[in-house]
Amino acid sequence: MLESPQSFVVREECQKAASQNGFRRILGEEAGWAAFGSTTAKGTIYLAASGPSGPWYLALDHLGVIRELDVPEADISGPGRARFIFGTLGALYAALHRTYGLGVSLPDAPLQEFERRVAGLPRTTEAERLVVQRIGQDVFRDRLMNYWQGRCPLTGISDPALLRASHIIPWADCESDAERLDVHNGLLLSALWDAAFDRALVTFDDEGKPKFSPSLSEQARNELRWNSPISLTDEHRWRLVRHREHARLSYSAGP
Repeated sequence: MLESPQSFVVREECQKAASQNGFRRILGEEAGWAAFGSTTAKGTIYLAASGPSGPWYLALDHLGVIRELDVPEADISGPGRARFIFGTLGALYAALHRTYGLGVSLPDAPLQEFERRVAGLPRTTEAERLVVQRIGQDVFRDRLMNYWQGRCPLTGISDPALLRASHIIPWADCESDAERLDVHNGLLLSALWDAAFDRALVTFDDEGKPKFSPSLSEQARNELRWNSPISLTDEHRWRLVRHREHARLSYSAGP
């Protein structure tokens, strides 16, 4: 049963959890659920608790975040489209951190940020178009860093200087800026993996496991170490179908 209204301790813990994970707009409390928003992440979050020692509850209204949060839903009534339960504040913080990362990445947040930053910029000359493209690529990388939680999903490498925003469907082949900036059209890969992926020397199957080109040397393949498959959504998978088709052309040209 939820505390309603929230006690001082629960209210303070909810506000701290929300604020430290990017949701700093306090939107009020109703029936024991405290609502919070963000100026950068889409959607509203709702926090509640049974008492100062938990368990803790999170409710969400952003369908895209709910689909990708990968946390079992709780059988409890409340606001939003889905609700979740956590035994500890640490588990709640982890879910809120992921919620914020998804909220700034899905579904059209990168496009809106790009359009805001390039509004009024000329695109007449090649140099001017390159400036706009660079802004788009910077936005895309920033949002991939949020989506993939700042680490290569294959290797766990988290040094920003060693991470690359890898397009699945190349920038030039995308039909719109929305497609170019969609985080499901990108993987955050370490530099060596990015080089191999960009040249279709490696691709990924529907389970996120690497598939190597026969033209890749055994030495290079041994250096492409990985710890676990990439966690993919259906939005990634249909784009990787196109990448695999391109990779097969590369395979056929190999020795």
